[in-house]
Amino acid sequence: MASGTSRDVIRRGLWVLGRAIREQPRIFAVAVAGSVLFGGLVIASAYVVGAVVGDVVVPAVEAGEVGTGTVALAAVALFGISVLRVVGIFGRRLGAGYMQFRLQAAYRRRVTRRYLDLPLAWHHRNATGTLLSNANSDVEAAWYPIAPLPFAVGTLVMLVGAVGSLFVTDWALALVGLAVFPALFALNVVYSRRMAPRQARAQRLRAEVSGIAHESFDGALVVKTMGREAQETARFAGRARELRDSLIAVGRLRGVFDPLLETLPSLGTLAVLVVGTVRLRQGAITVTELVSVAFLFTVLAFPVRAIGWVLAELPRSVAGWDRVSRVLDATGEMPYGEVTLDDAGPATLAFDGVHFGYEPAEAHLPGAQVLGEVAFTVPAGRTVALVGPTGAGKSTIASLAVRLVDPDAGTVTLDGVDVRRLTAASLASTAALVAQVPFVFDDTVRANISLDRPGIDDEDVWAALRLAEADGFVAALPDGLDTMVGERGTSLSGGQRQRLTLARALAGRPRLLVLDDATSAVDPRVEAAILAGLRAPAPGQPAAASILVVAYRRATIALADEVIYLEQGRVLARGTHAELLATVPGYVDLVTAYEQAEQERAENRTYDEVAPLPTGLEIEVDR
Repeated sequence: MASGTSRDVIRRGLWVLGRAIREQPRIFAVAVAGSVLFGGLVIASAYVVGAVVGDVVVPAVEAGEVGTGTVALAAVALFGISVLRVVGIFGRRLGAGYMQFRLQAAYRRRVTRRYLDLPLAWHHRNATGTLLSNANSDVEAAWYPIAPLPFAVGTLVMLVGAVGSLFVTDWALALVGLAVFPALFALNVVYSRRMAPRQARAQRLRAEVSGIAHESFDGALVVKTMGREAQETARFAGRARELRDSLIAVGRLRGVFDPLLETLPSLGTLAVLVVGTVRLRQGAITVTELVSVAFLFTVLAFPVRAIGWVLAELPRSVAGWDRVSRVLDATGEMPYGEVTLDDAGPATLAFDGVHFGYEPAEAHLPGAQVLGEVAFTVPAGRTVALVGPTGAGKSTIASLAVRLVDPDAGTVTLDGVDVRRLTAASLASTAALVAQVPFVFDDTVRANISLDRPGIDDEDVWAALRLAEADGFVAALPDGLDTMVGERGTSLSGGQRQRLTLARALAGRPRLLVLDDATSAVDPRVEAAILAGLRAPAPGQPAAASILVVAYRRATIALADEVIYLEQGRVLARGTHAELLATVPGYVDLVTAYEQAEQERAENRTYDEVAPLPTGLEIEVDR
């Protein structure tokens, strides 16, 4: 079983190398040409050295004098071969390095592009650390054998030439070569087979260590506040030890095989000297031929190792390629259509018989049905609030509205057009989502709001900030719009981050604004001012966008033109806030519970200001 698996690894590894050659044929040809030039000159240098010894050194010793012209000619020949070998080495290494780095860059782009094409459901099933490993170390591993590959191809050509020259020189010496060279190749194959499972395990552990590290760093706030530093350190240390032991196993195997691969050519040289001495006494060969063949075996030891390098790295390459191709071959992307909406006025959002369920993390487990027969409309220029207990499907509806996911059944339309028929650009310019958890890039305030979108200048940025009630604190920052906010906006409070992300959405002038509890960290008075501004951005002017808001606070809900009450993924009631208070007991209980919780939170802390700790963590402070 293990042998078959190893053969399969070699076969698949060669397929990966073949793919690399097909993608970069010209660069590979240049590298192989340099390697073949080097290999041919290695053989030539062996015969030049033999000629120098046999035709210059030996006669000079026998005659007791050295011919200056002959020595100069020999020196020129050796120098010329050395220069050409340098050219071959340069071409081989430059071509191999260029090919390897081009492939790595290309596949990093492909993996990243694939990440962006795949739906959120796929990302939910894959740890962030694993995805980082796919785009970095796995891509590197997949193309790692490219560096020695041209050298190995040139070495094969050189071996064929060497065996041919041995047969031309003497059949007995050729038999020695036929015994040594296949033995070297067989030893390399055994080496590769033994290395395959070790390299695969090491590559898997690299991803797991990366995943644990990312999770611990990303959850630093929880780790610190819950006093889990020691446990997280131990968890990471345990997996790091496994990786260490795995890499030691790889190194131990190399420690066993490397001396054998070094020794075998030396044994071949010794065998050549023994057989050659006998053949020399028999008069079958000359001193020149014996020295040439012995020197040839000596200089072949290093190039032949290139074959071993490629074979030894094939298991790691296959492991990396499997992990990369899992991303590239993943299904579930959401293709866009070709319909473009007009940019005039607020958009109308409609849900019609929508059903949705999240895919399970594991294929054998049943999926979770979240929404069933959801139907409602957000009329143009109106504000609709989604209210419901935890798990009712509010955030899922928000995701469906901007097409982060597609419904299993039913339709979601914007201005009467199924969102699946819209172009990506039209959908992005029409609808914007402000999520509950704000994400801020490690960049300036200006860059976080504009996102380098064309047509958004500083005036637009300040207008969006004013509408999001964020212009005051931004103007007070040390460098204003040029202030660096730190990774994930650690220099800002929770409420400030939420208002920045809201301003980011508003700067694009969306016709539909979806707020998924996007102002939960903002003071209620500020939140009321924001929502009032969104409903009527200028005196006497209609709303610039329709608004779908996931709401909890009574004051927020009361601002909506209509309230959709959800329970267990279904619309149980709809109407104004006052109507639902009068007719739906579950709605009354929920809103009352939210209000009580809000009052308790207000008694203990304020919402808006968060002071950054020196460690980058945050705590709430009163103002």
